[in-house]
Amino acid sequence: MYQGALWKIESGWLSAARRCPSPNFNERPTNEISLLVIHNISLPPGEFDTGCIEQLFTNQLNAKAHPYFEEIAHLEVSAHLLIQRDGQLVQFVPFDKRAWHAGQSSFEGRENCNDYSIGIELEGTDDLPYTELQYERLIQTTRLLVETYPQLTAHRVTGHQHIAPGRKTDPGPLFDWDYFRGALVKGSF
Repeated sequence: MYQGALWKIESGWLSAARRCPSPNFNERPTNEISLLVIHNISLPPGEFDTGCIEQLFTNQLNAKAHPYFEEIAHLEVSAHLLIQRDGQLVQFVPFDKRAWHAGQSSFEGRENCNDYSIGIELEGTDDLPYTELQYERLIQTTRLLVETYPQLTAHRVTGHQHIAPGRKTDPGPLFDWDYFRGALVKGSF
């Protein structure tokens, strides 16, 4: 079992996560990190633990391996962190760099959320519940991020669906925002 209190962020990397560096990032225009965006992803759609998410985020996805991959293999995308169904953590981009996760987006009237946000992917879909281990890891990670980046607050945690409405639907209707936020508050968030 992970011990959240032992987790650290060093040079933008989470000590509890396995590193899988993505080339799909660049420098932030400022040092500001003031938003956390929660996403979901599964590749192929609806399938888990395939290794294909890592392949996509490292530009190694084989377009011929699945019909859906022909549509996405050319994309240069990434997130900072992936939380797998079993709670394992995989980090692709250091938190202090700009990962390419949000696309065209806006939060509270401010465009280009990639510039000032951290993107966390939950391995999942809009129509399946997330696992208890995923919530535990997300809560532990969020607490540490808030401690590390003071401009990030409880009011600045959102879903991809909220910053790109009409274009994105994740983390979806089965993500339990009340449970997530309630657990953060209990932990002195």
